[in-house]
Order: sequence, then C-alpha cells, then structure tokens
Amino acid sequence: MNTSKSIYLLLLFVFTLNFGLKAQEQKKIEIEYSGFLTFNETEYPGAKILTRDDSQQIHIVHESINMWCDKAYYYGKENFIEAFGHVKLIQGDTINMNSKYIEYSGISKLAFASGDVVLTDPNSTISSDTLYFDREKQQAFYQNGGTVVKDTSGTITSKIGRYYMNLKKYQFVTDVVLVNPDATIKSNYFDFYSDTGKAYLFGPSTITTEESVTYCEKGYYDTKTKIGYALKKSKINYDNRIIEGDSLYFDNNRSFASATNNIKVTDTLNHSIVKGHYAEIFKEKDSVFITKRALAITVQENDSIYIHADTLMVTGKPEKRITRAFRNVRLFKSDMSGKADSIHVNHEIGLTQLINISKYSTGDAFATKRRPILWNIGNQMTGDTIHLISNPETEKLDSLIVFKNAFLISQDTLKAGFNQIAGQRLVGLFNEENQLEVADIIKNAESIYYFRNDLNELVGIDKAKSGSLKIFFDKKEIEEVRKINQIDGKIYPESTFPDKEKLLKGFDWREEERLTHFDDLFKDDPPLVLPIIKGLDDYVPQDDFFETIDANRIKNSKPETNAIGNIKPNIKNKNLLKSAFDISKMEWAKVGILVTSKSEVDPNGNMTANNLRGIKDGDNHVFQVINSTSGIFKWSVWLKGTGKVSLRLQENGGNFKNYKSLDIKLTPDWKLYSITATKENDNNTLRGIIGAIQKNDKISIWKPELMEVSKE
Repeated sequence: MNTSKSIYLLLLFVFTLNFGLKAQEQKKIEIEYSGFLTFNETEYPGAKILTRDDSQQIHIVHESINMWCDKAYYYGKENFIEAFGHVKLIQGDTINMNSKYIEYSGISKLAFASGDVVLTDPNSTISSDTLYFDREKQQAFYQNGGTVVKDTSGTITSKIGRYYMNLKKYQFVTDVVLVNPDATIKSNYFDFYSDTGKAYLFGPSTITTEESVTYCEKGYYDTKTKIGYALKKSKINYDNRIIEGDSLYFDNNRSFASATNNIKVTDTLNHSIVKGHYAEIFKEKDSVFITKRALAITVQENDSIYIHADTLMVTGKPEKRITRAFRNVRLFKSDMSGKADSIHVNHEIGLTQLINISKYSTGDAFATKRRPILWNIGNQMTGDTIHLISNPETEKLDSLIVFKNAFLISQDTLKAGFNQIAGQRLVGLFNEENQLEVADIIKNAESIYYFRNDLNELVGIDKAKSGSLKIFFDKKEIEEVRKINQIDGKIYPESTFPDKEKLLKGFDWREEERLTHFDDLFKDDPPLVLPIIKGLDDYVPQDDFFETIDANRIKNSKPETNAIGNIKPNIKNKNLLKSAFDISKMEWAKVGILVTSKSEVDPNGNMTANNLRGIKDGDNHVFQVINSTSGIFKWSVWLKGTGKVSLRLQENGGNFKNYKSLDIKLTPDWKLYSITATKENDNNTLRGIIGAIQKNDKISIWKPELMEVSKE
C-alpha cells in the first residue's frame, strides 16, 4: 500500500514538472496563412519572405495575438517578424492596433509599430507615428508625439505618452494638452486615469473653461465632475477677479472656489484687493467671503485704504460692488485711521459707513459707550455712526457725517488741555490733501476751545453752548470756531478754569488705540496658526520604458536590424543630409526659390539660419536626395515666417509618391516640425522636401535633419 502510494506521488511530480517546463518554453510565431513564400539570403539572411495573394492578407499568430499584413519577413530562429502594409494586430478582445509597419518578437513579446499607428482598447484610442507595445507588462509607449482620445474625457496630445493598461492609467510628458467640450488643460506632466477621468497635473499647468482659467504647478482635476484642486503657485482667474492661495479647491459646476493660506483676491476692475487665510468665492453671485487676518485694500493712485477685520465679504457686480467688514474692524490710510464693530463700503456711490453694534450693558452706570472712531491728522471723531463720502471717479475724500452723539477732540497745541466739540451731528468737508477743512456741529452744540495768540500764548479757554457750530481748520489745527444761536458761554483764564469744567460729557480720549502705521491693523490680533496643507503627492517620474525591460527578454531578438532589439529607436546621430546648415549649397535642389545664406538668427541666437523666398507662381520647393532605398526615416526642420509650406518625405523617382507629408501654417516664432515614415524598397531613393512655397513668401529655415530610425 505504501509502495503504490510512493510510486503514484513520484509519477505525479514528474508529470507536473514536465508540464511546467513545457509551459515555460517560448511559443513560436506561427504563420496561419501566406499567399507566397520566397527567400533572399543576400539581403535578408535567415528570413522567410511572405507575401499576400489576392484572396487575403498574411495571417500571423502568437499566443493571444493575431496579426495581418501585406508582406512580412519572418526570422524563425530569432522568433521575430517584420510586417509591412495595412498591418493589424489584435490581442484578444481588448487591443486593436493598426499601422503601416510592425516589428514583433516572440521572445520579448515587444512590438514596435510605425506609420499612422492607431491603438484602440474598449475605452480609448492612441494615435502616433511610432508606438511601442509591451505585451508582457501590458504597456504602450510613444516618445515622438501622440494623441489619445478618451470618450467623454476628451482628446489628449503630448510629446511622450505611456499607457498602463492594467491600471487604466496614462502618463503624459511635455506639451500635454487635453481638450473636451468643458475644458482645455495644458501641462508638462500629466497623469490620467481613463476609467475615472481623473487627472493629476505637475509643473506649470492651466485649466481653461468658460467660467475660469486656473493655473498651478501641482493639481488635480476630475474631467467628469468638473471639480479640481490646485497647489503650488495656484491661481484662478474669474473674469474680473484673480484668486491666489497656497491651496485652491474649485467646482466649475457651481463656479465656486475656496482657498486656504496666503490668499489674495484681486478685483481688476475696481482696483481692490482682499487678503486672508481662508476664502470662499461664488462667481455667479459675484461674492467673496474671507476670514483669518482678513484685509481689504482699495488701491488708489497716491494712497491706499486698508480695512482689516475678522471677516470680510465683497459682493455685487463690479459696477455695484459692496464691501462688508465684521468684528474688530480697523481702517488705515496715510492720513486717516479708524475703528468700528463693522464697516460697510458702497463702491458705486463712494460711501463708507463705520457702525458699532449695540452690546449688553456692563452694569456700570458711568461706563463710556464704545462708538466707532475716526482719526484725521490731529482730530479724533466719534459718534453712533460715521459716514465717509468720496468721489467714485477721483477716489478722493469729499466729506464725512457723524450721526448722533458726535464728538470731536483735538489736543491743545502745547497740551494744556483738549479742544472739544460735541453735538447731535457733525458734517465735515475735506480739502485736496484729505484734511478736514470745515466742520459743522448741528443741534445741541457744546464746545471747549483753547485760544492762543500769534505768539502761541494761551489767551483763555472758551466754553459755550449754542444751536450749532462751524469750525475752520488750518494747518491741521482749529483756526476759528463760530457759534450760531449761542445759548451761553464764558471765556476763562487758565488759572480760574475749574477742573470739573475741562471735559464735556461723553469725553473719551482714545489716543492709545490710534493706528499710526500699517502694522497697527494687526497689533491686537491673536497669534495666527495656519493649517498644514498636506495636499497631493509630488510628481514621481515614470521609469524609462526601455530600461525597465529585462535584457533576457530581448536576447536573440535580431538586435542589429530592428527597433526592438536595439530597445530604443536609436535615431542615428548622423544627419543624412549634406550641407544641412546652408541650403544655398549645390547639394540642395531649388525650384523657384531664392536663398539668402546664413542671414537669419537661429533659435540658439546665432547667425546661421537661411531665408527662402518664392520667386514664381506654383509649388516652389527645395529638396535633397539621399541614397537609402528602404527603412524608417525622420525628417525634421525649424521654420518660421508667414504663409503655408509642406514638409514631405517622398519617393525620388517612379510616381514621386509621398510616404508622409505635413501641411504647416507658419508663425512668427521658431518651431520645430517633423514627420516619420516607412519606405519599402521600391527601387527608388528617398528625398526630403520643403514645398508649397508661394511667390513672395518669406520663410526662415534652420537645421533640417533627415535621419534613419531603427536600422543601423
């Protein structure tokens, strides 16, 4: 019994081991169908040359992929195939890739496609001139420009792109642009999850919608919900408002944004700024709510008004804007300052109201009621409510009104006492220097005034009651007091002026509270503790697509003649063009073109660029022929100017067919343009052309390059 069991276990182990070894063997590429089979050991040693017939294309199978093409070179020993012409690669029911050319290794499971490459999966489409596809890791990669179309999320273009199929994640690098009906996003580094539509932005980035333009150097945006988050130099431009802060949250469905830490909201129309450390902005309601060291700044030509409070609200359309400040409000400008429980500013009519909120009684019958207060030069003014009126056009102070319990105090020149004027209402007028020039005290007026002669000697102290008073100021001092409907009054010598008569009822000298410079706005504030913003993780650069491929996976995969074997496309450093930097030379053929040699500053700031000018009607052009008859070639050139040109890779002979062309609308700035094309051996050589130049067109050109891609 025990012996039988041991034999059974041994056989089971051998069978399992043998099955595992077979599973690890590399499956060979299989040719399901080919119309014709030939050999050419001179040019393609070790290769079977497969050609389609009239009935169907060549059909190639390897593991879970099927491939069709018009022509193929199959290297059985290396388990490698090159496919040409209307190439289609299908992996299961998930991946479809179409191109003009594909290299595929059954060893590395890497595919390199070129020529109008289009890769589709159930959720998106990738288009590029060249594309790498790693079947083992389920990743696709391009590095010479590409486009991704993702259903409702939009179209994304970039120079470099990588698609992690299992994660449904894209990583885009350099000149990244996403466009959809709701937004245009531009960034340098852009991570995008195709299943959720969530995008992560790094480096200088902008999100442009109908409602706003958002800038940041680290951010997040949900293309489906239109909600985002911006960090690092973040800024939102809502038409006439610019919001800046350490951290910005925005919801474009509601035209709403909130900001945290070091916030600045600039009103570009009304020339005002509000600052703080927490803010909420509603664009449609034209409202800003800001707190934590809230500060409003009205910018004027020669001076600015600062209002600081626990909380600020700015509401209304630009032409009807209202600023409200609540709790512990302080006002400061170079020649005026004030304090109140709240301040209300109507920018349309130039009215600023200082208001105190009624508080519960302290129970002290002799306590002085705290009222809004205003200091102008040497004068202190208090009352139940104070109105400042300015000219909305010139932004200069015009007048002020103190309602109920108006009280004006200024210290005597030599500080012998206090000049005091009290009444039910005070109306004051300002001069061009924003100094009180005239003030009227209306109803129940009382005054104490220290008279001095020209030698500044005290003549006497006047104390009087009257129906009203008119006070004239000169050089910041009270010059004259006129009593209207005087009831009683007396002028006392200083020595006989009773102490109990020196102060009017309601006297409250608050000089220690006076704001004399900008920092005084915050001197009574508690210590500011800002929240720590965790935000988003820093950008993690993607691993090099090629360096992450295990060298064992590409062993024996025809390394000397294909892009996969070389891993990187290996664009040659050698430019195949002669006299590449001077198109006036004889190597360049010129049709209807006049060339001015090295007469233009190139993108590097050196005088090496050429100028071209069309001298006749028609397709004027320059070109150069190279002797290559087959391969993959990249044709690039720097251009600027006006009009349109055509960049072409073209057959030099036969019917002069274009392998690839690009129509270009030139701009005043230098730009690099390039195309890549596959040329099969059609017994003709290749030429690079810059054409479609019209009569009198003026074009600048620099550094044309024609390089072979992938073949050493």
